[in-house]
Amino acid sequence: MQFDENFLQEMGLSSMSADKKQEFLNYIQNELEIRIGRRISEGLTEAQLQEFDNLTEPAEISKWLEKNRPDYHEIVDRCIEEMKQAIVKNRDQLLS
Repeated sequence: MQFDENFLQEMGLSSMSADKKQEFLNYIQNELEIRIGRRISEGLTEAQLQEFDNLTEPAEISKWLEKNRPDYHEIVDRCIEEMKQAIVKNRDQLLS
């Protein structure tokens, strides 16, 4: 998913100042990485977590996730949807 001006427009946040927009987009990206990582790690063994931490290449990571967390795409989609719902719910506060 792209977190850019189109995403902000979709969320009703296009009236944010330019500097606040970039700050918010960075926050969303970082927060999603944390949430997705936390959910992916649920139910994994310490050995699996260590194995995952040692991966560096995107192709290796994708292959590992498909084997060890075949629900990875659903986790990502669910986290993005939850983030979107939270943004819409708090839109007025974000714009003030």
